[in-house]
Amino acid sequence: MRKLVPITGLLALLFADPAAHAQAAQPANSCTWPRIEGSRITIEVEGDGPDVVLIPGLSSPRAVWGETAQRLKDRYRLHLVQVRGFGDDAGVNAQGPVLEPMMQEVADYIDDCITNAGRPAPAVVGHSLGGLTGLMIAARAPHEVGRLMVVDAVPFIGTIFAPGATAELMKPQAEAMAAAMRAQYDAPKPATPVADPGPASMAGTMSNTPAGRIAVAGWMHGADPRVSAQLFYDDLTTDLRGELGKIAAPVTLLYAQDDSVMAADAARQAFEPQYEGIAKFKAQMVTGSRHFIMLDQPAAFARALDAFLAE
Repeated sequence: MRKLVPITGLLALLFADPAAHAQAAQPANSCTWPRIEGSRITIEVEGDGPDVVLIPGLSSPRAVWGETAQRLKDRYRLHLVQVRGFGDDAGVNAQGPVLEPMMQEVADYIDDCITNAGRPAPAVVGHSLGGLTGLMIAARAPHEVGRLMVVDAVPFIGTIFAPGATAELMKPQAEAMAAAMRAQYDAPKPATPVADPGPASMAGTMSNTPAGRIAVAGWMHGADPRVSAQLFYDDLTTDLRGELGKIAAPVTLLYAQDDSVMAADAARQAFEPQYEGIAKFKAQMVTGSRHFIMLDQPAAFARALDAFLAE
């Protein structure tokens, strides 16, 4: 595995507090707001204006978008997704595949509650695994995504482990690693952190600010290891690169770069070539940041998101 690629901090997160191929998704087909209860996800809706769907990443609750939501809710109608198990009870996500049915449930929600209501296809913003989820929806249900922002994610994370990796070759390693994480389900949970766990901690691979590390560590501790483990497996064995040509929506990639982790040229090479095949694509590097760009560089993240939503 390449050393300290920003996105690989995700793997440290999963090992610290690690869920699911499956039955058909149960769509979140009730549009009774402000809270929608799906089988795989819950969605909270706030604000008014054009629709924006915000999808968090592995082991992250919707709280990762807290500052973003406060800033945007006066101008947009926000649909804040949370995967069951990441801050609440795992429910059906505790066993079987999670990524495919969860992605389908988000797509069904957009269809049932936004586009079928006569509104334009929403902007979708996904961080980490949420970015992969957004890419899957854009490729497989293209009429449900008006534009997509992917935050620090790639269409196939297996290449972080080996440049020539395939989803099939990654399965044995993914199974072993997911089993180790899943075994942590019965282990005592650490106390909620009240202090910065430090830059050498697992959370330190994800954020380079004290406040960011505290937040990430808390989310890690609150995640169900079964769900994190299965989604880790699902992520590692999903290669979407062959489907990128089906994406019609404009795609913006926002990715992190920290000199203490990787030089700018190396970071660019790790991220941007994976998106070859998307007709309308642009990328922006955010320097001085690790995986949680919205925590490490909130002003830069806000500027980039505002520009994306204004397009």
